[in-house]
Amino acid sequence: MILGAIKSPRILLVDDEPTNLRVLKKVLEDKYRLSFARSGEDALNIVKKESVDLILLDVMMPEMTGFEVCEKLKQNPDTAHIPVIFVTALRDTVDEAKGFEIGAVDYITKPITPTIVFARVKTHLSLIQANVLKATHIDLIQRLGRAAEYKDNETGMHVQRVSHFAKIMAMACGYNEFVADELMMAAPMHDLGKIGIADSILLKPGKLTAEEYEIMKNHTHIGAEILANPKSHLIALARSVAITHHEKWDGSGYPYGLSGEDIPIEGRIVALVDVFDALTSERPYKKAWSIEEAIDFIQDQSGKHFDPYLVMLLIQELPKLLEIKQQFSEEMPAN
Repeated sequence: MILGAIKSPRILLVDDEPTNLRVLKKVLEDKYRLSFARSGEDALNIVKKESVDLILLDVMMPEMTGFEVCEKLKQNPDTAHIPVIFVTALRDTVDEAKGFEIGAVDYITKPITPTIVFARVKTHLSLIQANVLKATHIDLIQRLGRAAEYKDNETGMHVQRVSHFAKIMAMACGYNEFVADELMMAAPMHDLGKIGIADSILLKPGKLTAEEYEIMKNHTHIGAEILANPKSHLIALARSVAITHHEKWDGSGYPYGLSGEDIPIEGRIVALVDVFDALTSERPYKKAWSIEEAIDFIQDQSGKHFDPYLVMLLIQELPKLLEIKQQFSEEMPAN
């Protein structure tokens, strides 16, 4: 197995005193790739040319202080993500609150203690890795959700819209942004089980027979099975959405015939926004309904198919939903 493409993190050490750079080099050189700068200007030039994972930045430097360097880094979208740890002498008068306010993640005092430096660096690089893994996790979930839609919606925009609609609705329900973001990430998996449905049924242009409809309904179980035994709350939430987004408020839905608040809120939200987007989107087998026609239908189904409270919120949040429809239109190429 060739692992040549995997590289250790690169750390930029910035200090106007060569002795301090040598000390930090001795502590870190065995584990990490290092770059060195003796001024703020040099540091800013280096990050333009090299991919840097973490910066250890002296605060008290001539010409440009560490605070000024950090502010410039955070103002640039290309470098704003790089964590900055300030390094300062005990004798220096430093406003630590200001450092955190402008974007630093930590402070290390001089003279440095090697074990502390190594531990702080390791901790913050681990946080970076965790964030990268989370972003990869989200990306894979979205791509898998798009794969389920690919046969009849090649752009993948339907799952994008449903995801953002679900977040808007969750926020309108009073959930905080963390919870709403989790639902946004889970929602793309709502029709994952379509992967297991034969194309002859999934892509049939006409009405399904009773037997075919029973097979189609099984996509909720297939999706839940794919997401079974989840190791994270996000996947557990996605499983709940997959198995409950075809339940109806009056109990006439499937697969379990749940009714009212026995249907998990995530299933009720995705059921509503999924239908709203399906009605207002063009497909090879149907024309898009107007927004007015779709809202009339949804209001008619309030208390039957849909949670009446969520219907009210959908109408309230309609301007935001329409912005999302415009942003993620079918003409937009999928990422």
